[in-house]
Amino acid sequence: MSTPRSKITADLVSTLGSRLQNTKVVTETSPDYGECIARWSDTAVKRAGVVLFPSTAQDISIVVKFVQEHNIDLAVKCGGHSVSGTSSSDGGIVIDLGRMRGVTVDAATKVITAQGGALWADVDNAAAEYGLATVGGTVNHTGIGGLTLGGGYGWLSGRYGMVVDNLLSATLVLADGSVVTASSTENPDLFWAVRGAGHGFGIAVEFQYRCYEQKGEVFSGLLTFTPDKLELVLDFLNSLSEELDANTAAVFMLGQPPGALVPIVAVAPIYIGPEEEARNKFKPLFALGPELDKTYMMPYVKLNALFADMTAYGGRKTFKGTFFLKPVRPAFVRSILDNFTTKLQSDSDLLGSAIVLEFMDMRKVCEVPLSSTAVANRSMNTLNGIVGLRWKESSNDAQHREYARQLQALFKEELDSQLKERNITPDGVPQYLNYAEPGDIAVPEIFGDNTTRLQKLKAQYDPGCLFSKMLSITPVT
Repeated sequence: MSTPRSKITADLVSTLGSRLQNTKVVTETSPDYGECIARWSDTAVKRAGVVLFPSTAQDISIVVKFVQEHNIDLAVKCGGHSVSGTSSSDGGIVIDLGRMRGVTVDAATKVITAQGGALWADVDNAAAEYGLATVGGTVNHTGIGGLTLGGGYGWLSGRYGMVVDNLLSATLVLADGSVVTASSTENPDLFWAVRGAGHGFGIAVEFQYRCYEQKGEVFSGLLTFTPDKLELVLDFLNSLSEELDANTAAVFMLGQPPGALVPIVAVAPIYIGPEEEARNKFKPLFALGPELDKTYMMPYVKLNALFADMTAYGGRKTFKGTFFLKPVRPAFVRSILDNFTTKLQSDSDLLGSAIVLEFMDMRKVCEVPLSSTAVANRSMNTLNGIVGLRWKESSNDAQHREYARQLQALFKEELDSQLKERNITPDGVPQYLNYAEPGDIAVPEIFGDNTTRLQKLKAQYDPGCLFSKMLSITPVT
């Protein structure tokens, strides 16, 4: 396992800086230091010894070798969405990929090439210029690196599978400083690991994705309902999830928006196709009489920006993955709503928090065998959810994180109970890396039968566990 790593001294900052030709160096005395250590969640902010903004893989290689030589703590930032601070360092080095956001599109071959620091908005917008799209993050200010390396679901997953199922190659800087490309034909073992456990194997500086024609607009938006409609809404979503339509998805949310006296029920319906088909597909939902209807046809790039404002940078946040067996029991979700309502009524600091359930067609995702990539979260039985809490007061950090864990535990108890009651053995691991925080879930529970192969590859590519902030994979020879 990794040994404790140290902070960087001023002298070492100077030494390292002199070796870098294409890197911006930011220290505590720099005027933009505060901006450079800011993260999506204020709980993830740490005071780095130095923040480096490289523009080449060669400079990143120099940094990695320097880190290994001096045993310095290292973090890598792309979008900075980790709420646990895996993209931050306390006194060490942060490699910020923000100067490596280039995206090019080969429309003839339908291949997108994106640098490791790109955000999904960069990819979406570049592809849209050619009437193309790829499977990408559902919040467009998320970095492509973290999401891709952890597997990646998106609104096109019903059609085309996970992000990693559409990944053609990845170029990484490894723990020894070497720069290598991994694909199905080049370093295939590394490519296998990168697709689902990539955080633990290197710094991704470039990705190539397969993309698809996406010229028409799509249907989405937001519907809100009074809490008494919860069971009826879930009955419809359960029936929707059984119909298995690759063009259809929906996001169910419990939250209390500004001005609301109690938490409400909200649904974002998603249909990749014409409006008439969409409204027919969701007709029973509209018939329930939503309080608010903000659904409309929009470009695909707008769909991926739909939740951008609701998930804006800043504020204190925690993020817990949950999982549910379909069909989800409305009575269970009602108990969660009651619990959530009681909590929000007693603690206004949590207003703006949400509990989310994601409904999508998993057939294309599950076409890929569990052993074909490191991703073990492929199941026709279970779907993903999120407990997303946000607050303002740092003095409430511990109690709000504990409440998130309590909610997560309730979902786990329900999942285990329903699996037993229905005599179902999941066909995949009901854990999704991108919805997990380090320390929450042990590696075997995330990767299942893929764990042993990952441990052997870890021993080959990163035996000293330099890349272990997100994933603590034990090297095994």
